[in-house]
Amino acid sequence: MSNFLESLARNALFTLDPETAHGLSITALKSGIVPGCRADRDPRLSVTLAGLSFANPLGMAAGYDKNAEVGPELARLGFGFVEVGTITPKPQDGNPKPRIFRLTRDRAVINRLGFNNQGHAAALARITARPRTGLLGVNIGANKDSTDRTQDYVEGIATFAEVADYFTVNISSPNTPGLRNLQTRAALGELLTRVLAERDRKARRVPVFLKIAPDLSESDLDDIAAECLAQKLDGLIVSNTTLSRSGLAADPKQNEAGGLSGRPLFERSIIVLAKMRQRLGSSMPLIGVGGIDSAETAAEKIRAGADLIQLYTGFIYGGPMLPARILRDLSRLCDRENLAHLSDLRDRRTAHYAGLPIPD
Repeated sequence: MSNFLESLARNALFTLDPETAHGLSITALKSGIVPGCRADRDPRLSVTLAGLSFANPLGMAAGYDKNAEVGPELARLGFGFVEVGTITPKPQDGNPKPRIFRLTRDRAVINRLGFNNQGHAAALARITARPRTGLLGVNIGANKDSTDRTQDYVEGIATFAEVADYFTVNISSPNTPGLRNLQTRAALGELLTRVLAERDRKARRVPVFLKIAPDLSESDLDDIAAECLAQKLDGLIVSNTTLSRSGLAADPKQNEAGGLSGRPLFERSIIVLAKMRQRLGSSMPLIGVGGIDSAETAAEKIRAGADLIQLYTGFIYGGPMLPARILRDLSRLCDRENLAHLSDLRDRRTAHYAGLPIPD
């Protein structure tokens, strides 16, 4: 797909309601209209962690492919791994529409979807019916009306244990009332104990990552880090969307309720990432998310302490050729800086970002 056609298609989609446009993009990927545009494989971009081998560090974050419909198609665009979900045990409609809002001047999105998805059974059927292409993460969550939200996460492990390459325990969405309370130390301890016990009962040992919010205090980060280390968690994803609206261009939609993603999230999320790297040490895998839309923003996450990176909102604004562009530019960065491996960037600026205050 040429840059002109990609721009034309994106402009057409942006005339539509964001949720309608998202549905059409999924349909386009499923139909094969969107051609694969995988960048040449560069061994300098490969990553091995938590027992998994990633062809490159760039992943599609959860939220785009909520129902596990287009994992192989996304992999063909160049992503080194694809995370589907968030998936809850029972299907649920989520919050009332409209619930997605573009802030185009900021290249940002506000959403209050509320874990809308078709449930475990539908997603599992799709995953098992398709040939595997690349690494697949399954992001698991709790139903809004659940009487035991921790049990919902345990059921997610049980359901997808044979098909997931890794799990993400999502307790950081701001759009399910009370969900972020699971980030408190006592609640998190119980959650991880039960989830990891279920994982360890299975024949396959599937890595479990935890996804946290960027709207946490220093003491919250201390508690989460302590629990992750105590539980020997396989990795941490930093971060989900933010409730902050600081620094946005004037737009009436900025006052919509929900989580903000895209470029304005970059600074907040990278500071939290670096702070967690300092707390967790050098061996805990970290995945950096938030505001990535170029090779330079991707590289800066790695400099701050990330092993892997994910994007979603950048894909909305950058289009289907964005993953291949980022990977090509990361290879060129390795050439310019004479890097034997992209991971040589890691932690070069961890101390800088970790020393900054988390924005209000």
